[in-house]
Amino acid sequence: MLRIITDSVTARQELQRISDRTHNEQIETQSAIVKEIIATVRKRGDEALLEYTEKFDGQTITKENLKVSGSEIDAAYQQISPELLKAIQLAGKKIEAFHRQRVPKSWVKFEDDNVVLGRRYTPVDRAGLYVPGGRASYPSTVLMNAIPAKVAQVPRIAMVTPPSQDGKINPAVLVAASEAGVTEIYRVGGAQAVAALAYGTETIPKVDVITGPGNIYVTLAKKEVYGTVGIDSLAGPSEVLIIADGNANATHVAVDLLAQAEHDPMAASILITDCGVLAEKVQTEVTRLLEDHPRRILTEKSIAHYGVIILTENLTEAAELSNLFAPEHLELEVESPWELVEHIRHAGAIFLGNSTPEAVGDYLAGPNHTLPTSGAARYASALGVETFMKYSSLIEYSPVALQKVSKAIIDLATAEGLASHADSVKFRTKNH
Repeated sequence: MLRIITDSVTARQELQRISDRTHNEQIETQSAIVKEIIATVRKRGDEALLEYTEKFDGQTITKENLKVSGSEIDAAYQQISPELLKAIQLAGKKIEAFHRQRVPKSWVKFEDDNVVLGRRYTPVDRAGLYVPGGRASYPSTVLMNAIPAKVAQVPRIAMVTPPSQDGKINPAVLVAASEAGVTEIYRVGGAQAVAALAYGTETIPKVDVITGPGNIYVTLAKKEVYGTVGIDSLAGPSEVLIIADGNANATHVAVDLLAQAEHDPMAASILITDCGVLAEKVQTEVTRLLEDHPRRILTEKSIAHYGVIILTENLTEAAELSNLFAPEHLELEVESPWELVEHIRHAGAIFLGNSTPEAVGDYLAGPNHTLPTSGAARYASALGVETFMKYSSLIEYSPVALQKVSKAIIDLATAEGLASHADSVKFRTKNH
């Protein structure tokens, strides 16, 4: 049963416990395993990928079919329904339209004395996308990671994803990749796939940026290779926090909590409300909806360990607790969501109003669903076009402009004991 907490001190302690749920004593052992996998892939390349795929996924693949063929992608279009294809295409259009609004623009500014300053944005050469498999297949994750890379005009987009029990890739995932502009797909997952993207193998190219969520081994691998490549974030288990008042529909709130819990046993589903009647109704509805849930065992584990209802005095206190937790997804199922949102400082994505379930953002609203977790929304943002771009500063000084600032530069360089820095200006001006 979903617990109800009424004490503010206990509520804060419980939110902290949930936020820290990935910080366990197994991390050191898991990190050691990941480091060994990465070192082996760097040394043995494709051969290591094949061995790890058989060991961890129970699938036998060869060098020849490590890369998904064009014929497999063509066949995937025949294996999904016309309705699903239309849904993928609609989602793709909306996601692309949103991300096209966020493309950074290069600029230059002309100042006095012919000084030119600016910033020039360029895409990375290669992007690597990790798409999880295992418990479910996620064509939406493909779209959310690949489309920003395409909008950024990354010329080469490689995707890795673990094979299913028959050694194949889910056809919806392949179709989504094709529609989103992925240029190459490889049937490999886990830490070994991240290592292959970071360092390259005989078949898989080395990339510049790796994005996409995965299990703890994938996350630790991304952490390990950061610096060799860029990454989007260190994704933890998914989470939703719902702030609701007495006007909210208890069934809607309950199903939104379960929609998060069904992802993973470590997913977090939190309701904060100022209405005791709603709290009890939601508690009852969660129990009722779980009875015939197709993923009942997994979902019950999530609810039991990381699900909670917190009762507060008012919505201002609810917002304070939400900011403390800094949720990945925040739903404001209240009468005046645009007033309450002014009190929110930390959240990956905010869903306003009773007709905006998280699923809208998960699939096709447009904003990215790859979001900061485990409190990272305090300092991080959603994956976007910027993830696949970087900028170079542009600086041009005329002889007159350099002359005017030469003394200040020389004084600073001299103070730091860098004689050649000072001389590089002295020799170009009258200050020598």
